[in-house]
Order: sequence, then structure tokens, then C-alpha cells
Amino acid sequence: MALKLTGTMHNYAWGHTDLIADLQGREPSGTPEAELWFGAHPSAPSLTEAGPLDEVIARDGAEPLPFLVKLLAAAKPLSLQAHPSREQARAGFARENAAGIAVDAPDRNYRDANHKPEILIALTEFRAMAGFRPIPRTLELVRAFNLPALAELERLLVDASLDASDKLSRALTWAMESEAADAVAQRATELTGNEVARNLAFIAREYPGDSGVVAALLLNHVTLAPGEAIFLSAGNLHAYLCGLGVEVMANSDNVLRGGLTAKHIDTAELFSVLKFEALEDPRVAVVGGRYAVPVDDFRVAPLGDLENGATVSGPAIVINTAGQLTVGGVILGPGEAAWISPSEGPLTAAGKGAVAFAVTQE
Repeated sequence: MALKLTGTMHNYAWGHTDLIADLQGREPSGTPEAELWFGAHPSAPSLTEAGPLDEVIARDGAEPLPFLVKLLAAAKPLSLQAHPSREQARAGFARENAAGIAVDAPDRNYRDANHKPEILIALTEFRAMAGFRPIPRTLELVRAFNLPALAELERLLVDASLDASDKLSRALTWAMESEAADAVAQRATELTGNEVARNLAFIAREYPGDSGVVAALLLNHVTLAPGEAIFLSAGNLHAYLCGLGVEVMANSDNVLRGGLTAKHIDTAELFSVLKFEALEDPRVAVVGGRYAVPVDDFRVAPLGDLENGATVSGPAIVINTAGQLTVGGVILGPGEAAWISPSEGPLTAAGKGAVAFAVTQE
């Protein structure tokens, strides 16, 4: 049978007060509800009737769970951030341990030794900035803003003596050190009908004067419809802006921040993990019944035709996002999840009108 999971809520300041509560059909708590974690991360394992999930998995003699599932609800922009590769995470975690920095210290960069590739699947319209825009498109945008304060940024992007990686690196360095945020924010309010300008105005209202407003000119701006998804590998600069989604990632909490936050910022460490290369389109499609992601930590499959039933094999977390779902004898409402152990044979997930996702390792 399956085990119903009680997730751990994280009340970060950028969280939405209503979206997760509305999904689950309950009264809002009155505080921002940013992330509801389902998984076995040591800092916040989900609870089951048999105990914390990490202990349940250990008792079963199974391998540690390599992924983490979240409901993410943003009312305000998240930090401008990226995540390390496995090698970078191992080195950074060991370095900070040797320096005597507590794992839960606010100025800690590496809270574990794992990488953190991630996929975000929209449940509502979801706005995000994800990866560097191709340079020609960034130049078009900078010229559309037509600001003297951005002249140096344009010069860097057209400098024929620099390769694409150097252009992006120097452009981001300039953006993070510039004093153009107020001018960019003002112009963004004037460029009506421009998606990027709308996002920059939104960011600037929440973080006035933050250099992340200027850096945002260099990133892809994406608006996802429900069911659409973006994937971000290690080293991709990004920031989620607003909306509700299911986020699945390697089992890590490593975040390196460069702006748009009151939390710890370490620009030098962020730059050390960034990939200074354009990401043409961060969206990923469903191929062969699952979202196409190039990592071995997780697979995410939308469960189709749940009225007639779909089978799921463990190890897996099944998260329900609409209607009522029954999986392995466990009833799940919207915004609820269940664990299927690797010792279980295929279980049937079924429910008229239900919409659910299965997260597995294979």
C-alpha cells in the first residue's frame, strides 16, 4: 500500500497567502505559504503514519530518496539565484564545514553536498526568468529601453573582441554593479505591452533600487500556462516571479543568491557556479509519457486517464493537484501526496476528474 505524506510548510516572505490553501480547499493560515515539501530531505522530512519518511526509507533498507517534491506558491519574486553542480556542491559543503559554519547558519551557501537541477510545472499561469537570453534578443531589448544608463551594457554586448561567454559574464558583472536600476524601473513602467517590462516593473516595486532589476534584462522571461514546464540545470541563473506550481528537484537545498532578496547574498560564489551561455528556451515537453529532463535523479510523469486508472511503481511520490485520487488505498485531495516504497509492486492511481503527477527515479 501507499503512505500518505504530511508535508512541511515553509513560510518564506515571498510566498502567497492563498494559493496553496485554495488548492487544498482550506482556510488560509494568514501567513505567506511559499513551499510545501514532500520528501525525505534531512532538514524537513515528510511525516507518515509510520514515522518520518527518511526513517521509513532507511528501515526498508532502500536507497536514500534522490529527489524532493514541492508545491511552490509565489506572490513576490524569488531571489536571483543558481544552483551548483555535484562537484561544486561537494567542494563547497566540505569547505564551509571546515570553516565551522553551521549548516543552518543564515550566511551558509551549501547546506548539503548535492546538486539541484529542477523542473517547475505550472498549475496556474506562472511567470519566471530562466537562463540567459540569446545575445541578439537582449540587444533588441536594451535598445527598446533606449536609456543612456544602459549604453555601457550595449557596448559590452556588441564588443567583437569578446566571445559570447565573456560578453555575458562582463554584462552581468556590470549589471550587478551598476546604478541603473531606478532608470530601468521607470522606463519599464512606460513600455506598456512588453512582457519583460511588465516583469521588471513588478520586480522593482518589490525590490526598489536592487541591481537584480538590471540583471533581469539579460534573462529569458517566460509565462507558463498550466501544465507547461521549465527545466533548469546547474549553473543557470533564474528567478521565479509569481504563480503556483509543482517543483521537483534533486534532494538538495543549495541556493546561491545574487539579488532580489533580504537573505544572504554571495555574488562571488554565485558567479563561480554560473554557466555563461545562452539558453534558447527553458521549456521542456512531455516525451514518451514524461517530462524530458536530462538528469537521473528524478522522472516526472503526468498521470493520464485517471478515470480508468494509471499504474505507478515505487520508489515514487504521487502528488494530486485536482479532484480526488486514490492510490494504493490512500485517498488524496488536491495538494496532497503519497509515498510508494520500492518494495511495492505497481499500484493503481485512479479518480474521476483527478490530475496528478508521479515522481520516480526511473
